[in-house]
Amino acid sequence: MSREAPIRLGISSCLLGQEVRFDGGHKRSRFLTDILGPFVEWVPICPEVEVGMGIPRETVRLVRQGDDVRMVAPKSEVDWTDRMNRYAQRRVRALPKLELSGYVLKKDSPSCGFTRVRVYGAKGMPEKKGRGLFAAELVDAFPHLPVEDEGRLNDPVLRENFIERIFAYRRLRDRFQGRWTLGEVVAFHAAHKLQIMSHSPKAYTELGRLVGEGKKLPRDELRARYEEGFMTALSAHATVRRNVNTLHHIMGYFKKSLAGRAKQELLGLIEDYRSGLVPLVVPLTLVRHYVAEFDIAYLQDQHYLEPHPKELMLRNHC
Repeated sequence: MSREAPIRLGISSCLLGQEVRFDGGHKRSRFLTDILGPFVEWVPICPEVEVGMGIPRETVRLVRQGDDVRMVAPKSEVDWTDRMNRYAQRRVRALPKLELSGYVLKKDSPSCGFTRVRVYGAKGMPEKKGRGLFAAELVDAFPHLPVEDEGRLNDPVLRENFIERIFAYRRLRDRFQGRWTLGEVVAFHAAHKLQIMSHSPKAYTELGRLVGEGKKLPRDELRARYEEGFMTALSAHATVRRNVNTLHHIMGYFKKSLAGRAKQELLGLIEDYRSGLVPLVVPLTLVRHYVAEFDIAYLQDQHYLEPHPKELMLRNHC
C-alpha cells in the first residue's frame, strides 16, 4: 500500500447506516460516518448477513453449554455456531489483502461484540463476559490491529487512543512494507519516541534498547518484536501525568531559546493542563509555535505533536 492510499478500516455494516440488523434497521454512528469518515476508507462487513441469516431475522445470542459457548437462536433453537466459526475463519483469512489499519465493531453483538457481550447460562441469566464469534476470530488473528466498538468510542480518552493507534499502525505497516533497512527503522523509532514516552515510559526504554541491538537480530525477529512492542505501548492510555512528563521533556529542547516570561507562560499552561483547567491541545499549540519559531528539527519530526488530523479535534477533549 502506498503512503498516498487512504487508511482502510473494517467496520460492522450497521454502523454506516446499512439496514442489516435483525429488525431491518441500522445503528449509524455519526462520529464514524461524518467526522472520521472523510479521513478513512470503510470496509463494511456484517457477519450475520454474510453467513446466511436473513433481513429481518430471528435474534441470536451466546449461550454457555459446559465449557463451550454457542451462538443459538432462542426461539427456533437453531445453532449457528459452526457455520459462524467457519465463516469467520474464512473471512478473517482474506482480510490481510485489504491492508486494514483498524476495525470498529458493533457493541453487544453475539457476532461482532468486542467485549462484555451477554453470555446466557443454563438458567437463562446472562453474564457480560463474552466476545462475539467473529470478533474473537478477528482479534486472535490480528492481535496488534487497533480494534474498538462504537460504544467505547463515546469515551473521549478511548476515542483519542483508538484514532491515534490506527494512524500509528498505518505508519508502522508502511515502514515494514517491502524492502526496509535498519536505518529506516531507527528513523521511524526516533520520530515516535515522544509518542511512545507519553503512553509507556517503560516501553520507551525497552524499544530503544531493541532498536539499538537491531544489528544482532534476524530481520523477521526485529520486525515482529518491534511491531508488538510499539502497538502494545500505544494501547496503554496516555495519562495526564505521562503527558505532563513528556511536555516537560520537550521543554528541554527550548532551554537555549526560551526564557523569562515566555518560559513561564508555557510552564503555566502545562500546569493548567495538569490541573484539568485546559485540554492538552492548549499547551501543545504553544509548543508547536515554538518548534516552528526556533526551527527545532528533532521536534518537527515528532508524531507526538500531531498524531492524527487536527480537524478531528481529539485533543480538545482530553
